[in-house]
Amino acid sequence: MSEKRRLTTEEKALKVNLTPDIYGSFAEIGAGQEVAANFFKAGGSSGTIAYTHSAYDMKVSDSMYGETSRYVCEDRLIQMLNKEYQTLESTIGEKQKESRFFAFANTVESLNYHKTNQGQGWIGMKMQLEVGHDPNEVVLHIKMHDTSHKRQQEAIGILGVNLVHAAYFERTNIEDFLEALTYRLPRERVEIDMLRISGPNFEHIDNRVVALNLVKKGLTDATLFDQTGAVLQPTNALYKKNVLLTRGRFRPMTKVHVDVIEEGTKQYLKEDDVEEENVRVVLELTLKDLTADGEIGEKDFIDRAELLGSMGYTVMISNYLKHYKMIEYLSSITRGKKIGVLLGIYNLQTIFDEKYYNTLNGGLLEAFGRGFGHNIKMFVYPALLGNADELYNLENFDIPDHLKGLLDYMLKTDKLVGFENFDKDLLHISSDAVLAKIQSNKENWEDDVPDSVMKAIKFYKLFGYVANEDKVSITAD
Repeated sequence: MSEKRRLTTEEKALKVNLTPDIYGSFAEIGAGQEVAANFFKAGGSSGTIAYTHSAYDMKVSDSMYGETSRYVCEDRLIQMLNKEYQTLESTIGEKQKESRFFAFANTVESLNYHKTNQGQGWIGMKMQLEVGHDPNEVVLHIKMHDTSHKRQQEAIGILGVNLVHAAYFERTNIEDFLEALTYRLPRERVEIDMLRISGPNFEHIDNRVVALNLVKKGLTDATLFDQTGAVLQPTNALYKKNVLLTRGRFRPMTKVHVDVIEEGTKQYLKEDDVEEENVRVVLELTLKDLTADGEIGEKDFIDRAELLGSMGYTVMISNYLKHYKMIEYLSSITRGKKIGVLLGIYNLQTIFDEKYYNTLNGGLLEAFGRGFGHNIKMFVYPALLGNADELYNLENFDIPDHLKGLLDYMLKTDKLVGFENFDKDLLHISSDAVLAKIQSNKENWEDDVPDSVMKAIKFYKLFGYVANEDKVSITAD
């Protein structure tokens, strides 16, 4: 961190107030009424705050920012940031030559009187980091876990001050920024499940790496980004959708992965309660899948993200090692819509392994109840049995005798089914073997991956790929 001693919330607000060229506004909707108050209480705010307001009434909010059916959402936050920043430029234009403008906004739903909701909301800031330059933007979504309205409001106030201070003084790298952003706000109080940073001063920032860091640092358990690399808020993107999930390392994506996804999707779409236009295919990478030699390499992560994005897939990063936890999480978002899970037969064997549930009081049965008691169906892709040509599938699934009744129950309740179609000629392909071939420059790796993946690996030099002409150049040097 840049400072030897951690500043308190009041000291951070005062430091911003006493920086003569920082000048801006605060607009807060709903429960987010505490941020501007912290800057006023700190003193010295007359040279920093142009104005503050709260369009608490929905009609007033509509008159200021345009009509909407949803007030606590990203679109509303962006409308607020743009409007307030434009207001600064148009009404206080004479200060543009000497000030770095900012517009801070939030729209937040806190715990209601009956405590029947989850406090959550959107917080953002549009700010110049250099006088006269184009503004940057920081947008984040939070979930609040405090069990009282007052505590949730207090948390928003702290987070807002942290954001303004960090944006100007603690932005050297993403690790420092996240640490400063969440100071005095442990995960038990506030969860950040989406964060996007953009603008001329942050062109070096890859928001997929930001998403990775949110999970790696324990600020949330799952983040999401689309094929363009744009980060998504999971609840917004997957709310009441038919999610089709497959998890893996995808290092790299092989023809087997493509066969699993394509044939699995066809089979999933045959389900009576699945609507094609409502389906969202999600490829999940867990932190364990991203870890090599005890560390998570950002280059390796970006290689995989680039590859999956080039193929048009939405990617989720999660800290859910166990399948049942991921299903439990997705079920809270999809709200009863059928979830499909595509997995290999050996992954299913892991799911039925009792030793993985020793920390649960109810053991394997508790895990199955929590995860697979929802509206879910698992589609199981076969494998080759050892080095033989024999298939390993649900028909010869190797499971202890005392668990066969549970397996039978899963089959008879239509929560578990084998793949109807698959390409047996691809079953010999292994991602680990393909990766080894790429790194040792064995040309026959190209036969094991889709053409688009092969081209991407060669063009972007992913996974340690070195072109022949580059190897010749290195040798000559």
